[in-house]
Amino acid sequence: MSRIETEHHDGTSDATPGGYEGQRRPGELIFGALMVIGSLVLLWNAYGISGFEALSAPGTVPMATTAVMVVTSAIILLRDLRLPRVAGESVAKDILPGVVLIIALMLVAYGFLLQPLGFLPTSALFLIAALKLLARRGWLWTVSISIGSLLLVWIIFRIVFSVLMPAGIVPEAELIQAFRNLFSGGQ
Repeated sequence: MSRIETEHHDGTSDATPGGYEGQRRPGELIFGALMVIGSLVLLWNAYGISGFEALSAPGTVPMATTAVMVVTSAIILLRDLRLPRVAGESVAKDILPGVVLIIALMLVAYGFLLQPLGFLPTSALFLIAALKLLARRGWLWTVSISIGSLLLVWIIFRIVFSVLMPAGIVPEAELIQAFRNLFSGGQ
């Protein structure tokens, strides 16, 4: 588990927007600029729905929403530009540590592997790797919790609620039929 770095944190929540009153944290300007750019892209896409055709046009609400996003993100970016940076913090240590980047990359890999491998093997790989990284427990505990959780989720969503998930390399239809045969008395 992570511990609080006491050299510049007192252990309390820094729920103030930006983390500190009158200062900006590392990465805030980049994040603010990305929010402005992303909002402008969304506004352009919303405009593409129906333009400024009428107040009741399909694109009106998306355009209004994204216009508010552009204005508010620009205000925040301009405010942050005037603030001094917090001393003693870095993006890598305090804002976006390595473990966060690793989990983010694992989520991207999960998205790419879900279709070819299927839900069960991809989710098993992700859960085992994530739990091993985050919990730092033994392999027996990690694999047991991961596979147990995955089976519970699979049974609830696939069997009970009949949610379709990518089958991939696992013969899921045969597993479901065998599972149903167990509970139907083999009929």
